[in-house]
This record gives sequence, C-alpha cells and structure tokens, in this order.
Amino acid sequence: MEYVEPALCIANCFQDPVCKCLKYHFKIKDYVENFKRITGRLNSKMEDIERKLELELRHAGKVPKKEVEDWLNNVKEMISGAQEVENKVYKGRYLKRGFLGKLVEEKTQATQEILDKAPSDSDSLVIDDPNAGLPLPTSELIGEKVARDQIWSCLMQEEEVSKIGVWGMGGVGKTTIMEHIYNDLLKEKRFDKVIWVTISQEFNIVKLQDDIARELNLIGDLERERETSRRRKLLFDMLKKANKHVLILDDVWHEICLEEVGIPEPTSRNGCKLVVTTRKERVCKFIGCDKVIKVNPLSEDDALALFLKKVGPQVSQSPTLMSKPRPVVKECAGLPLTIVVVAGTLKGEDDPHIWDDALNELRRRKGKVEGMEAKVIECLQFSFDHLKDEKVKHCFLYCALYPEDFPIRKKDLIECWIDEGFIDEMDTRHEMKINGCTTLKKLEDNSLLETARDDNLLKMHDAVRDMALSIITSMNRPRCMIKAGMQLTSLPKDEEWTADIEKVSVMRNSISEIPIHLSLAKCQLLTTMLLQHNPIRSVPDPFFSNMPCLSVLNLSWTEIECLPDSISELKNLTALLLQFCRNLRHLPSLSKLLKLKKLDLSHTRIEEVPEGMEMLVSLTYLDLYAMSLKEVPSGLLPKLSRLQYLRFDPRVDKASIKAEEVVPLEKLEFFWGSFKDTDEFKNFVQSMPRKRSLNEYHLKVGSDYWMDFEEDKGVAIGQSEIFGDEILLPIDVQRLGITECNSIRSLNDISCVKNAVDLRNFSIRGCRGIEFVLSSSSILFQSLQKLSLANLPGLNELIKVEGFASAGSPVLAPKAATFSHLKTINIEECSNIKKLFLHWLLTNLQNLEEIYVEDCEQLVEILTADDDEEKGTGKIKVYLPKLRHLELKFLPELKSICSKSGVLVCDSLECIKVVDCKKLKRIPPFLALHGNGQPYAYAPPSLKIRSRREWWESLEWDHPNFKNVLQPLWQDPWW
Repeated sequence: MEYVEPALCIANCFQDPVCKCLKYHFKIKDYVENFKRITGRLNSKMEDIERKLELELRHAGKVPKKEVEDWLNNVKEMISGAQEVENKVYKGRYLKRGFLGKLVEEKTQATQEILDKAPSDSDSLVIDDPNAGLPLPTSELIGEKVARDQIWSCLMQEEEVSKIGVWGMGGVGKTTIMEHIYNDLLKEKRFDKVIWVTISQEFNIVKLQDDIARELNLIGDLERERETSRRRKLLFDMLKKANKHVLILDDVWHEICLEEVGIPEPTSRNGCKLVVTTRKERVCKFIGCDKVIKVNPLSEDDALALFLKKVGPQVSQSPTLMSKPRPVVKECAGLPLTIVVVAGTLKGEDDPHIWDDALNELRRRKGKVEGMEAKVIECLQFSFDHLKDEKVKHCFLYCALYPEDFPIRKKDLIECWIDEGFIDEMDTRHEMKINGCTTLKKLEDNSLLETARDDNLLKMHDAVRDMALSIITSMNRPRCMIKAGMQLTSLPKDEEWTADIEKVSVMRNSISEIPIHLSLAKCQLLTTMLLQHNPIRSVPDPFFSNMPCLSVLNLSWTEIECLPDSISELKNLTALLLQFCRNLRHLPSLSKLLKLKKLDLSHTRIEEVPEGMEMLVSLTYLDLYAMSLKEVPSGLLPKLSRLQYLRFDPRVDKASIKAEEVVPLEKLEFFWGSFKDTDEFKNFVQSMPRKRSLNEYHLKVGSDYWMDFEEDKGVAIGQSEIFGDEILLPIDVQRLGITECNSIRSLNDISCVKNAVDLRNFSIRGCRGIEFVLSSSSILFQSLQKLSLANLPGLNELIKVEGFASAGSPVLAPKAATFSHLKTINIEECSNIKKLFLHWLLTNLQNLEEIYVEDCEQLVEILTADDDEEKGTGKIKVYLPKLRHLELKFLPELKSICSKSGVLVCDSLECIKVVDCKKLKRIPPFLALHGNGQPYAYAPPSLKIRSRREWWESLEWDHPNFKNVLQPLWQDPWW
C-alpha cells in the first residue's frame, strides 16, 4: 500500500502535459528557492509597510486604512502557511515530487499576487479617524481671553485678514491659546482642513514640507522627491487641493519665505488662513502678516487664579497660608508656564516657612541674571532643584536628549530610564515599571513634562527643555552632545567629540554613514550613544574600539547589515538596541559582554542567535522577534537564568521551543513564543504556577494562524486533534484562539475552558466539526467581551439548548452570566447558521456594542422573537441599550434584522451598514430607552445608515412616516 499513493500521484501528474510534470519533479529545488525568494520579498515588504504605518499613526487623529489592515492580515496568513509548504516538500516522498513542485508553484503565484497588491510607496497608509480630527489635549485658559478672541475674530469674521501673527515671550501661552482655537475650529467645521505643524528652533525646509504633507496624508509623493523646486511645486499643489484650510505654524523661530516652502499665499479669494506663533515680532513682519497680535503676560489677579487652581484649594482655605501665594506669583512675571511649574513644586506644602523660603529663593535666582528669558529659566530651574530624588532629576534631564517638541511614548521612556540605571534594581521588571510611572507622575505634576496628543505621549515645553539643556551644560553635570532631530547628514566633526563627553544623542537625523577616519579614542568617558532613526548603512570596525565605559548603544531603525567586530570589546555594555534594523543579518561574538542586560534584535533579519549568547548570564531582556530566525540552540535559554523578558515571533515554527528550555526561567515576567507540540505546551502550562511573576504571555502551539493579541495573556492553538482532557490552558488566560481543530464539536469538548474565568476574547476559525459554541448548561464566558467565529461550515447555533418546553422555550436556558459582558461579536463564513440570537438569549446581551456578520449564506434573521409573542398583536421590545454598530455584508438569505413584531430599544446606535443583502427589505422601528414615544416617529440621535442606493430604494416600510424619519440619516458611502 505504501506505493499506491505515489503511483496515484504520478498518474495524476500525467493528466497535465508530461513535460511539465517532469519539470516539476526534477526542478523542485528551483521552485522551492523561488518560493523562498518571493516569500522573503513579501516579508520585507510587510515590515516596510508596518514601519511606515507606525510612523504615520504617530500623528493624532489617524487610523489605518481598511485595505492596509486587510493586506497585512493576508500577508501574515500567507507567510504562516509558507512554512507548512516547505515542511511538505522536505517530508514528501521522492515519487511525489511532481505533485509537490506544482503545489509550490501555485503557492508562489499566490504569494506574488499578494505582493503585487501591496500598498504603493507613494500612498498614505492611514486616513483621518472618523471620530477625528482628534482635539489636542489642553489646559484651561485663564486670563488669555483677549488674545484668543482677537485671533478667533480674524479667522471667522475678518475676510481681509488672511495671515495672522501671534507673538510673545516663551511660556506666555501662545501654543495653549492656539490649541484651544484648533479644537474650536474642528468643532466649527467652517474650514475643509485644519493643519497643525510645530517647527521649533532647528528649522529645516525639507522637514517642514514633509510635516505639512504628512498632515495631509500625502507624504509618500513628497518623500521620494529630493529636487528642491519639484518638492515646492508638489506641496503647493497639495495645499491647493486642500481647498479652504487653516495652516497653523507653531513655534516659528526663523524668518520663513512661504514661496520657498511651497505654501500658497492665503487670500480672501481662496478663503485660506495662515496662523504663525513666534517669540519674535520680526518673524510676523517678514512673513507679511495682515494682523499681528501680542500675547501679554497675565494680570496679577489672573495669575493668582491660575496659581491657586494648580496648587489646590487648601492654600486659600488655610489661615496660615492664604497670604503666601500672591508674592510668589508676582515673581513668576505673569507667565502661565512658570506659574504652573512653581505651583506644582509647592503643591501639598503646608508649612509657611517652606513658602517663605521658596519666595526668597525665587528672588535670589532672578536677581543674579539679566533678561526676561534668563529669569524664566531660573524660575523653572527652581522647580527642578526642588525635586527631592537625584534619580528623578536624571530621568527629567534624559528627556532633553530627544528632539525639541518631540512626542515621547511613556512606556519607551520608562524602558530608557531602566536601561540607564535611573530606576533602582528591584525583584521584578514590573516593579521597576511601576516606579517609572511614579517618576513620570511626579514630573507631570510639577509641569516639567506635559501630555502630547494623547495620554500615552509626553513632551517637554521648549522653554523647559531650554532649562534642562542649561543644566546639562553647567559645570557640575555630565557633559552631553545633543544634536537630535537637527537634519544632520553626517556625524559632528572630530573637534566636537571632547574628552569629557558622557552622553551623545544624534537620533532622528539623516546620517547615512560613519566616516572611517573619525577617531573617538579620546571619548573614554562615553556611556550612552543614541544613533537610532538614521539611515546608517555601515559602521567602521574601529569605531567602538576606544569606548571602555559605553553602557547603552541604540542603533535601532538604521540600515546596517552587520555590526563591526569592535562591538565585542564593549565589556561594560548593558543595553544593545537593534530593533527594526531590517537589513541586519549578522552580529559578531557577544561572549565578552558579560554585563549585558538587554539585547533587542526584534524585526531584524538574523537567522541564528549571535555567537557567545550562552555567556550572557546578566541578561534580563531578550527580544528575538524575527521571522528569519531558524532555530534556538538547545540548552541556551536555561543558561540565561535571569531573564525577565523573552520574546520570539510565534509565527515562526522553526523557532518553536521545548518546555524544558523555558521552565527553568523562574524570573520570567513576559514571554512570547511557540511550542513544538501540545505535550510541550502542556508541560509549560503546568509549570506556570511556579512563575508567579509571569504577567504577560502570548503562547502558540500547532497553529499556522497567529493573532495580534489585545490582551496581556493569550493562547493560540491550531491544527490539532488532541483535545478534551489532554489540553491544558493557563487559568488566567484572557484571549484564546482556536484554528483548524476539526475534532471538536463545541467548547464543551475542551474541559479546561470552564476554568478560564477571565477569558475576555475568544476566536475560533476553520474548525469544520464545530456545530455550536457551547451548551445552555455550560458555565462559560462570564467575562467574555469579544467573540469571533469564522469559517465554521457546520455551525448551526451559538448555544445548544438542552430540551424545550411545550411553549418552545428551552428547558435549561443559558446561565444569566453567559455573554453578559459581551461587547463585540464577529461572524464570518458560517454557512449553516440560520438565526443568530434567539429570544431567550437577548436578555443576556445588555452590554453588546457591535455586531458584524459577513458571508453567512443561510442566515435569515439576526434577532429572533418568541414564536408565541409574535402571534400577538403588540410590539415586542428588544433591549440592546449599548448597541452602537450593526454591519451586515454578503448575506443572500437575510430577511430580517429583528422579528416583524420586534422594536429595537437602543438609543446608542450610531451605524447600520448593509452590503449586498438583497432579501432584507425592512429596518425595524426604534423606541427611546426612556419615554413612551411612537415606534415609527423616533430614531437613535446619532444613527447613520450606510448602503447602496438600490437597496435603500427597495425597502418596504411598515409606516410611511418611518421612511421620512430615517431618510436624512441614510447615505451611500460609494458616492
């Protein structure tokens, strides 16, 4: 029998032309190599798209295009399946090579098709968030109403004023006023586009052009163009097509010629407006502003009101303190920035002597310097000097290593502080992160850092950064070279690398090479070198030879292909950061880096772990999330016993590991990885109770399908026939994905699921044996918030009821907790299900917010009423009080959203989207949650209905007035 299958295979081959079959047979290696090459190109393209997407999403109010998300998902599935194809070839018998060669060619063609559909380099990958433009975070305006009203009047009423200059000294509140105006312009919707660009001191025309194009979602075309006049013309055309817009240029330091940049002249004819904020009146005059508005310091009363609001009410309520604030505020010169910073420093102080001492210190500081800007810096430094913890001061000064006005991600900043040793060593990395969050809170409370764009980002006010830089350059501080974000094309010259330099930041420039003649032999004290986000292609071998103290080296987001051998001599290196070095394939031996604690090789092209890894006994953080990684040497991980963070790409089956490699890592807190089989997975899960600190994990076993986990603790299982009692799940799992496990009929077959009491997100796809999700007697899904079901051809119903009473209701109804926290349900390609939510389940769905149903061929109804109630004449109220979104696509048999007798009670409904549901002829009536209105006279206040015009015009209406109510809410999104 063992020769029958190959013989049949050969016979089948001869149905094609014999020569082609033989070609598949004898040239299978060529086909496999071509398949690997195309797959590699697809993987590279995916990483490029992900990188570009991450950069574009940093701009507020942007979301990925749906086609971009779909393409990335298709790529990930294709790349995951590529490994299976290779396995079939390598394990296949000789006589099956013809069949396998054909399979490889077909997969190659499919891969090439996806590659051909990749988003164009010139296209933006994001669109404006439908819920945007997102307003900027702002603080309350106090005493700045006059300037605000003047600017607003120029924008909204004075047609002859097209260019507005807003000037005043640093910290006076220019940016805050404009942030409020920006938010108000978004609400007003009088302009087609409101564009905000921050320029800062390091002015560069190319950067300004790129920033404007990025805000218009048109950066692709401009980025590729380097010729000056062509760039100018491109930007000019982009802004022309933006129609009536407001362009806000914040923090302008230099005289700008609009024509040289490519900014069309705003006029009353085109209706466009330009607003410039600057510290210098002459900048406004050079630009030719029609109206120049000075922002003056606050009056004494307004300044006091702002101070009291920041410092807290207990001061004005205390008899011993109520007289103290006014003289302190007077020293702040009416500048909102200094007022809030000083107030943050004194907040919570209830000793009158401390207030007196603060007043005296402010007076002394201001008395020793000349000029208002110097006095402002002294006031700000007062707050810095009153930070009680020296390490908190170091954390603050570190922020000055970033470019001016740069939004810094909070979690990345805390990681940098840990790398630098500014946060004390603790038992767990989690404790260190909490300590980092506490430090951030202190700096925010003192107004030394402020929110940027959203709650996950922070930035330094430029005046605060000036203060930090003045401290860094003072004699008693470590010497730093800071040239971040200055559009440098080469490293600073030899003479700038002085012997006393300890930290260097040249991040986010355009440096493409490091000169071989650059000698840093004198930089013996250098501890930190930040080179990330530069197009550096190579590093000369001697470059790191004379840096004995170097502790942190960041080369992330560069174009390097290999690291020089001199890296091996950095014996004091504690952090080596190489993430998103997409061309990096090789590292020299790391065996001498015995102090290395952090190694980040994520999103690189390495195929093997670096030589000498087993010697890195101090390593606590190891990121090997790289699709190119072929294997992890057996016995390596147990030697790295201090590891707290360990991440592999779970999609890469070659990097699958055995439980015995990870179980000994008792300090592990964060782990991403895949296991070779269910036995290895089970062994690891059984060891998890001993890993009390494991607070984030994403585990995969046997599945070619991998999900991006939203929750902290997730498991993906697939292509397995071993279930029932043989599978084991972590008790605290929050997300579970099951793929292509055809032996299970329902989750009742997986006994351990009932113990997953914190399961919030469940996905099941491609399991052809599934008939129902769970039975009505199951105590499952008490915490579930998201349910995704896809490609389940045998699925008949969500919940299998166990017997019916004579009235048609289930004898054993589902438990009240089942689906009680469900927010989102997504069902795709479930061809056998006819009714989605039966009436006895609806009462459990009071938290449901989103319903997505697509490609379910036999689905007839979404929400089903009780048969007996339907026989009556009255309307049946279906309560879904939190439902916001209902999307129905490609459902050829769908006839009803809700039973004919049903009335939807869902005031929160925002969108009904219908695509290709030709038999659906009715929209159910609505009732308000509170009130006794008529069902055909009401619609939820925020409702929008989106469909093709043909479908809308084919609808049948229970009452003629109902169409009149809904007609204004309908739109055809394709027009």
